[in-house]
Amino acid sequence: MGQSRSFIALVFVALLLGVAGCASPPPLTAAVKETPSLAAEYAALQSSQGGRRYGLDLKASSLRIYVFRGGQAARLGHNHVLSAPEFSGFAWLPARGTTGGRFDLAFRLDRLEIDNPQARAEAGAAWSSKPSAADIAGTREHMLESLEADRYPWLRVRSLQLSGELPKMAAQVEIELHGQTRSVWLPLMVTEQANRLTANGALVLRQSDFGIRPYSVFGGLLAVQDELVIEFTLVGNGLSAGG
Repeated sequence: MGQSRSFIALVFVALLLGVAGCASPPPLTAAVKETPSLAAEYAALQSSQGGRRYGLDLKASSLRIYVFRGGQAARLGHNHVLSAPEFSGFAWLPARGTTGGRFDLAFRLDRLEIDNPQARAEAGAAWSSKPSAADIAGTREHMLESLEADRYPWLRVRSLQLSGELPKMAAQVEIELHGQTRSVWLPLMVTEQANRLTANGALVLRQSDFGIRPYSVFGGLLAVQDELVIEFTLVGNGLSAGG
């Protein structure tokens, strides 16, 4: 019985330290800005080949990352949802069709918002628990530590190839994370109306594929699953050739 009580005490100490996830998130000041080289690259693309260039509309766009609890004591932890309130990017489509179209997206990992109440409510019953402020702070600390966000602060996505026809498309993308790059295919639902482009999609990302060791304690008794689910709605507004 004494050993059992000690074990339970260890579990609850871990939870209090934020294992299910002790620093506060950095304040959100100015929005993340695209690099001048990328902006110039897309402007040059539109100038030389025509078509239409789009800049991301932050207020209309959303990107969420779903993190799952794992281990034998998973029921004592929380699932998490991360939101990217700040990100930047461009898309370009040629004048006819989509062949040769491309897009880039980037956001800083240290700007991710952890367990926004509305995002948790919209995620479903598996996110119905209510992590405390200490849990959320601990989740942020361990997440940034695992990702080595001080060395690799950015997650970047760059399209390599687009196939299909609007609105059903497939995109081969290159993902840069933790100093490594991987290529994956993902389905997209893309609509183009007047001066507005909308893309909806999702993908599964395995942390270990990027050299990241998912967070765990007590030999994996409490852990974060390797697989992450990323869902996004990206909305772009058309930019003029000189804009």
